Amino acid sequence: MEGKKIGAGVGIMLLRDGKVLLGKRHEDPEKARSELSGQGTWTMPDGKLQFQEDFEQAARREVEEETGIKLNKVRVFCVNNDKVEGAHFITIGLFSDDFVGEAEAKEPEKITEWRWFPMDELPSPLYFPSEEILKNYKENKFYIRKNG
Repeated sequence: MEGKKIGAGVGIMLLRDGKVLLGKRHEDPEKARSELSGQGTWTMPDGKLQFQEDFEQAARREVEEETGIKLNKVRVFCVNNDKVEGAHFITIGLFSDDFVGEAEAKEPEKITEWRWFPMDELPSPLYFPSEEILKNYKENKFYIRKNG
């Protein structure tokens, strides 16, 4: 399709004591800006990959910008092909259980709060790229091909 582009982003799964960190995206679509939509959903720290940036650098930058948490160790564990009408992103899923700091809403105009949720008690609705990363984690898969 003419003029259509694929973007690249990262989603970072932080795990502490069996709980995953999720943030509530602003209800206003302008404030919860995402080409994949997602206003009012729960999301992992995430963002677009910048030019010449490593996946791990992007993860460290996004997590610190959004939550104030500093990642010690982080690793790539999955990749997803996230598509909606008018947008297409390759989302690199990263994982860390080695970090310092407490989650704060550093960008309240985008994410209104951060909370830790047990893996078997996740909130709803989930931002679909984050939901896909969680599915990869639970199924221990690097890539899950969707039908269609």
